[in-house]
Amino acid sequence: MTVAAENRRTEIRTLVCTILEIEPDEVSDTSLFREDHGADSLRAIEILAALEEEFHIKIDQGELARMVNLAGVYDVVAAAPARA
Repeated sequence: MTVAAENRRTEIRTLVCTILEIEPDEVSDTSLFREDHGADSLRAIEILAALEEEFHIKIDQGELARMVNLAGVYDVVAAAPARA
């Protein structure tokens, strides 16, 4: 993994943890936001909106189903087109 990709993952982890109000060491790439960290659907929408703002990308709300853990978020962000 490149340094830029690793930095982006770190930024994503920090952003998600801030929204979920948890420490970065409390979440793994595969821990589930809802089941393991008590997140609700509003938090998922907050994460999506924050990712769009931070990375200047557009994420379809249909992608929320994939954004259940950090691994899913990483994949969605990597595939998201830049905002026009």
